[in-house]
Amino acid sequence: MFDDEEREFVVVSNEEEQYSIWPADKPVPAGWSEAGARGVKSECLAFIEKEWTDMRPLSLREAMEAQNA
Repeated sequence: MFDDEEREFVVVSNEEEQYSIWPADKPVPAGWSEAGARGVKSECLAFIEKEWTDMRPLSLREAMEAQNA
């Protein structure tokens, strides 16, 4: 399913601002929501690479910012 380069996917994200791809014809899993991109696998992965510049989960980023404040 995820190996099909021509299948349509959507980019999804969770509350920790982590991204993934999901088949467009399947319901988005609980805890995830569509993040604004849809297309073939390469297009979705390019969107993720552009948008997801900090791989740390949101809770970790917030904790580190609080420590530095």
